Amino acid sequence: MTESPEARAKREISITVNGKPETVQVYAMERLLDVLRHELGLTGTKEGCGEGECGSCSVLIDGVLVNSCLIPVLQAQGAKIVTIEGLASNGHLQALQQCFLDCGGAQCGICTPGMILAAHHLLSNNPQPTLEEIREGLSGNLCRCTGYTQILEAVAEAARREAAT
Repeated sequence: MTESPEARAKREISITVNGKPETVQVYAMERLLDVLRHELGLTGTKEGCGEGECGSCSVLIDGVLVNSCLIPVLQAQGAKIVTIEGLASNGHLQALQQCFLDCGGAQCGICTPGMILAAHHLLSNNPQPTLEEIREGLSGNLCRCTGYTQILEAVAEAARREAAT
């Protein structure tokens, strides 16, 4: 089966990434993950499995946590996207990011951006989650290094710090 000329042609799309409007030329079925990394230079979003199983490529699209390796970039037309780079403010880590460092929740770094975005999404919707709710909120993300204890502690600590402010 041959690909049609339309499928091979690049198209222009407009998206907002980390608060910045972007216009990029993309192929119709190009993955959002690849556009973020290769076209926009946002390499914090990682590819782990390429099948939507590990969560390393997690980003927020219009406030919804998604695996960017499964999203054709044309589906993101007009969307507001947040990557791990969009969480820090003026060069300062968000409290959640700092908690990952303080609690040892980041080791090799492949899963960390997706874990932090999943935790950010969870805490945005549930500022004081139970340990079981944290586990559920991070359930779409796999880690091979930490054994999860430090990650769960980091999210719980971030919730405690936010409650104290």
